[in-house]
Amino acid sequence: MEKINVYDVLKERGFIAQVTHEEKIREILGRDGVTFYIGFDPTADSLHVGHFLQLIVMSHMQRAGHRPIAILGGGTAMVGDPTGKTDMRKMLTQEEIMYNAEQFKKQMRNLIDFSEGKALMLNNADWLLGLNYIEFLRDIGVHFTVNRMLAAECFKSRYEKGLSFIEFNYMLMQSYDFLRLYRDYDCILQLGGDDQWSNILGGIDLVRRVEAKEVYGMTFELLTTSEGNKMGKTEKGAVWLDPMKTPPYEFYQYWRNVHDDDVIKCLKLLTFIPMEQINRFALLKDEKINEAKETLAYEVTKIVHGKDEAEKARQAAKALFAGGGSSDNVPSTEISEDELGEGIAVLELLIRTGLVPSKGEGRRLIRQGGIYIDGERVDDSELIITQGFFKNGELLIRKGKKAYNRVVLGQ
Repeated sequence: MEKINVYDVLKERGFIAQVTHEEKIREILGRDGVTFYIGFDPTADSLHVGHFLQLIVMSHMQRAGHRPIAILGGGTAMVGDPTGKTDMRKMLTQEEIMYNAEQFKKQMRNLIDFSEGKALMLNNADWLLGLNYIEFLRDIGVHFTVNRMLAAECFKSRYEKGLSFIEFNYMLMQSYDFLRLYRDYDCILQLGGDDQWSNILGGIDLVRRVEAKEVYGMTFELLTTSEGNKMGKTEKGAVWLDPMKTPPYEFYQYWRNVHDDDVIKCLKLLTFIPMEQINRFALLKDEKINEAKETLAYEVTKIVHGKDEAEKARQAAKALFAGGGSSDNVPSTEISEDELGEGIAVLELLIRTGLVPSKGEGRRLIRQGGIYIDGERVDDSELIITQGFFKNGELLIRKGKKAYNRVVLGQ
């Protein structure tokens, strides 16, 4: 039986945005053992769902017999990528960057097999931080023209606010990464989100000029909604892979609640479910599309947090929406009897649970009929929650149709 080419898999599932040499890339990916890399700048202490898509691509590639290199940008993060930013990034210390890089390593291991050299994890700080600046300018900077760099998409959005010289170096540093990886590991392919196209082209051009060798680039679609907005944001901020920052139940619910128009795209990009099954899901309409959403939520949570946490999240969702399963894993807030005292204002409790950011937002939701306590709509924003509201030591607050918090009365 003919081996399936991973390029065809990625194309069918909708990953590929741009490629430098389509026929050549498909040809080399039809062989075994191509070394490729993706970079991750550790500017936060957790990966988020945008990174997750890149990890899925790496996993598809590794399963097809290719060798991933995950580059942790301990060096490039010291400068900051201007791509997609209207302001300069906050400068991080080397200690903060190295801590973040360690957190990334833990999360990547859920998807990528680093055993026995099947994948490599490298930190570009190892070669960037020790560079002599004058030598770097003479050996690398000489190959870049300011005109071509200014034409790059990643710099255009920064013109009005001003592009700092430190950020202007970022393209040179990322390009140098590709040159080092080509020389040291025979890495011939760089992958990244489509916002990295200009930086990838810079690296390809540098390898061609310095080594007279052809290397290749491929970008994949950014994770966006059908309206074109970046996916992975909630009222609380980014959707993180770290369970301490985004608990598994909230992570599950995020995917369970994606728009009907986005669920098939997410199944293709963020799970390993076969396309035949996804195509069957695509035929579902109206209420039946919830079956696809539940599958999406379960599969993505299982990949990131493991089967046990995915099952707990599914049971918690059933407890709330279908009256079955266990509610133990619903987000909860503990309040002591001393704190409760004679009672606590409902607006204070809403803020305490994280369901609203402010009293003003709480008042607005109550006025619009969007807050419920144990299934009863709250109509009075001055309501005081007393011990009598608690049944078996807990009460359930609901915001809208889908956001819940279990308030537990402690000692």
